[in-house]
Amino acid sequence: MTYENTLAFARALDSADPLRPFRDRFHIPERNGQPLTYLCGNSLGLQPKSARAALERELATWQQLGVEGWFEGAGPDGDETPEAELAEQTWLGYHATCKEALSAILGAEPAEVCPMNALTVNIHLLLASFYQPSPGTTPDDPGKYKILTIKGDFPSDQYALETHLKHRGFDPADALIEIAPRPDDGLIHTTDIQRAIAEHAGELAVIWMSGLNYYTGQVYNMAAIAETARQHCIPVGFDLAHAIGNVPVRLHDWGVDFATWCSYKYLNGGPGAVSGVFVHEKHHDRQLPRLAGWWGYREDKRFEMTPGFLPAAGADGWQLSTPNIPALALHRAALRITAEAGMAALRRKSEQLTGYLEYVLAPFPEVQVLTPDDPNQRGCQLSLLVRRQGKALFTHLTEAGIIGDWREPNCIRLAPTPLYNTFEEVWRVGDALGRFFAPVV
Repeated sequence: MTYENTLAFARALDSADPLRPFRDRFHIPERNGQPLTYLCGNSLGLQPKSARAALERELATWQQLGVEGWFEGAGPDGDETPEAELAEQTWLGYHATCKEALSAILGAEPAEVCPMNALTVNIHLLLASFYQPSPGTTPDDPGKYKILTIKGDFPSDQYALETHLKHRGFDPADALIEIAPRPDDGLIHTTDIQRAIAEHAGELAVIWMSGLNYYTGQVYNMAAIAETARQHCIPVGFDLAHAIGNVPVRLHDWGVDFATWCSYKYLNGGPGAVSGVFVHEKHHDRQLPRLAGWWGYREDKRFEMTPGFLPAAGADGWQLSTPNIPALALHRAALRITAEAGMAALRRKSEQLTGYLEYVLAPFPEVQVLTPDDPNQRGCQLSLLVRRQGKALFTHLTEAGIIGDWREPNCIRLAPTPLYNTFEEVWRVGDALGRFFAPVV
């Protein structure tokens, strides 16, 4: 697309945007009665207008049925909203009503996904199954016990790996192999990861890393990484917190072994929303070790309360505890919007929005875009390194009604999200920067 840095051009793009009606399905934050330009969906997505009704429906079920809500649906009650189609669904199988949308968003089979727990809890659960260190066979062979990851990954991943290794009796300083960004561009290239896998294949027990870097906004080539891992018979898992609902993924076809994510960013499930897991079907019939809980037991035998854990089929067998139904209600309502829009259409608009943001930033040499300029290596987010007055610029944007995210020491993250952001809002970012950097006369 050939862009123009004018308000009229931005508005023309909005008029032609086939996804424009989806913006009206979200509450846009306001200040003094005016809508804010909210470019922080990479931290917390906006509230769907359907969220309140979805939550109130389950509160009504609780009110009317009490404990019987686990086994009896409240009924449609004359409601003709899309959520009413699922009103007969009991709480017992509530998680299953999220599977179709999740599997479409993730490129997975429904049996391979399950909404459950929180992201860091799921990291530990999945590592309990897929991190299986093996002892060496000779004095010169220390065995396969190391974990490969990227340096400076999100703290959830860093702390989970560090403490999981300690819990297993390993020193993270020895057992954790971290791939650092290149000093010239601050990025980690796919070839860097593939080279490290090949170099350390003899000592790696598992590979775990983000699919999209929270700081740089870089999307890693998960398909290529998974293929390299498979060639060396090393299980690979991804944290998709910043990727799910943002960039198209095909976990099943790529042969990814396992993954988890959060759903409060691009999936708009609400603060602290329920997480989820992916476990490839090739592992479903394996007797993998796991940290089990009652809710992961075979559903048809769950209430027999007998000893000896029998896992539910597929990813459901990694569940632990009774699900949080109000949280699942919000999650399901938001998922339906993303699934309805479709990842292909969202991706097309995202590439245009982010491309336009890059375009309106280009006239300002004080701002360096850290995120790769290749659309295949980025999602919605651009990370801006501000050479001078970074915090002052961030404050200026905030005062102008543009909500982004500040990361020390000099990084502003902006994420135009295709479900609810507009080209006019992106244009206003460039306009605000022009006023900030305008020469003093």
